[in-house]
Amino acid sequence: MKNLWSDDEARQYEARYATECGKDLALRAYSSRLLGSDKGLVLHGGGNTSVKSAFRNVFGQEVPALFMKASGFDMATIEPAGHVPLDLAYLKRLVAVPDLSDEAMASEFELHRLAPATAAPSIETLTHAFLPAKFVDHTHADAILVLTNQLDGHKLIQEALGDGIALLDYVKPGFQLAKAVAAAYAAHPKCQAMVWMRHGIVTWGATARESYEAMISLVTRAEEFAARRASKPLRVTMRTPLVDAEKHLEIAAPVVRGLLAQPSGNADHPWRRVVLEPLVNEEVLDFLGSDGAKELALTPTLTSDHLIRTKALPLWVDEPDYSDPAKLRAQIAEALEVYATEYQAYFARHASLMPAGLKPFDPLPRVLLLPGLGALCAGKDAHAARIARDITAQTLAAKAKIAAMGTYQGLGEKHLFEMEYFPLQHAKLRSADPLLAGEVAIVTGAAGAIGSAIAEGLLEQGCNVAITDLAGDALKRLTEELASKYGERVTGIPLDVTDPASVHSGFGTVTRTWGGVDLVVVNAGIAMVAGLEQMDLEAFQRVERVNIDGALLLLREAARHFRMQGTGGDIILISTKNVFMPGAKFGAYSATKAAAHQLARIASQEMAELGVRVNMVAPDAVFSHGARRSGLWAEVGPDRMRARGLDEKGLEEYYRSRNLLKMTVTARHVARAVLFFATRQTPTTGATIPVDGGLPDSTPR
Repeated sequence: MKNLWSDDEARQYEARYATECGKDLALRAYSSRLLGSDKGLVLHGGGNTSVKSAFRNVFGQEVPALFMKASGFDMATIEPAGHVPLDLAYLKRLVAVPDLSDEAMASEFELHRLAPATAAPSIETLTHAFLPAKFVDHTHADAILVLTNQLDGHKLIQEALGDGIALLDYVKPGFQLAKAVAAAYAAHPKCQAMVWMRHGIVTWGATARESYEAMISLVTRAEEFAARRASKPLRVTMRTPLVDAEKHLEIAAPVVRGLLAQPSGNADHPWRRVVLEPLVNEEVLDFLGSDGAKELALTPTLTSDHLIRTKALPLWVDEPDYSDPAKLRAQIAEALEVYATEYQAYFARHASLMPAGLKPFDPLPRVLLLPGLGALCAGKDAHAARIARDITAQTLAAKAKIAAMGTYQGLGEKHLFEMEYFPLQHAKLRSADPLLAGEVAIVTGAAGAIGSAIAEGLLEQGCNVAITDLAGDALKRLTEELASKYGERVTGIPLDVTDPASVHSGFGTVTRTWGGVDLVVVNAGIAMVAGLEQMDLEAFQRVERVNIDGALLLLREAARHFRMQGTGGDIILISTKNVFMPGAKFGAYSATKAAAHQLARIASQEMAELGVRVNMVAPDAVFSHGARRSGLWAEVGPDRMRARGLDEKGLEEYYRSRNLLKMTVTARHVARAVLFFATRQTPTTGATIPVDGGLPDSTPR
């Protein structure tokens, strides 16, 4: 494990934050980020850090305070404001209280925060308050868990780290853990750190650097010890080439995603879908293809902190048959049924421990292990699925190390249940889900004005969006622009809608990214200006290939995908007012878009049995979206300007003034019409929304 401390960087943090929040908190943020940047220490909001310093109140008085990492905050990106100030003197007095429920403890934190508008502090706040050191760091270091999660864990920790470390058997996080930590420290006042069995490690120091470097030193010693003891690595008996695993992923992921979808009871939105994050690499494939892998994988999580993301156990699918999709579906469905039955029995065994106000969680797994493919990790959105994937990667690697030196021993069922149904843990996951959270969309022709606005509109509503267009700078720039704002919910895919292989590959790429597709926006289109008398056949056929063939290929691939996934979906074709109100010298565009429109109407009839709605949006002229100009109007605009004796501004004014509402039609207007259908505001299929300001000759209305 690398020591990443840099005095120069530490000074930069002091310069940036010390004036506003003080040197202590500036350095607390810096060393927290160093810890959070290493996946071998913490993952996605795990672990916590604190500093004991002074809080200046409105009277100018300095009050002793514990600045505690807020619950759920990610240490890799934490700012000083991510540490909540609490009344330290009061917190210390709580050590004398015999017992305190989780709810009462949370209330004490609420009452004694020194800045009431701040986030809730970590559930392990009192453990930090009861330890006397100024800086305290707590992580779920993999190397420590590799040693603690074995039959002889106590002995291994002592051999690896020496007698200067206090050891504490597992105690559920909260007040009783804090009391146990205080007692353990009182019994070993000269200890340098503390290891919590099957949970993690705590270090401390008078300075941020001292506490951080103690963590790095001890975890490194644990890593080196485990490496020396690794005498019997897993024996791989079935190797799967990565290229084969990727093919298996495309077959299995939509099936799994469909089977994990839960009925919602809402006719318009009948499924609560999940997003899948695949974990497919040589290390995982070798693990799943090893002797004893199933028995090892089907053991509890490394630490209880992971339970809210992954559940206690993954699902293992025996000998999946990727050559027969129907048989594969049956295998996975049967495995899910068995898992659900066993989970319900687990719940029944411990229902008496259920906190008031909580309901049983769904009985389906968050992680599925499929030999020959890898792992499929599920979450309500891409972020949750990504966390489950990262935890799974770390867990499998750690369990392989344990197998190489001993026998895995995780937490017992009672402790697992207590943490899985721990309200204070789940509180940090609560958030209002946007309308399209968990949905996955493909938008073609996304690099243009209308396509980019549609992509933005879907992303704003929580959708995961694959923006597709011909390869080039336009697609690259849009991908970078949207990813900078929406992160992991955006992917850019070069796609040629006239090429069946490219369309199939595009769907495959989305499947490998998020597990499947729920919404297809058929937006790619081109135009040409020519009278029928002068029209070149090859030029017409080029328009035809994009506007008709492209629409057909997307409809066909979407139908195949939706049938395999089994949870319905939506298709929205960006049509045009020219279908109903064609223009002279615009015959190629008007005719081919009319054909695409008709294909979509037929698709609405053919795909209804699959639970798929197919609708159309018919805009009038859209010239740009921000700085992004319309490619279609770059093609046809000059002719229209010449025909009417107008410049560009005059042409836009002409189109505005010709509609009843005297409105400029924007790309955002088109995006809102798409969202109307995508969010299923009405039980509608086969319909067209005109977005044209009202054109009397454009029907239907």
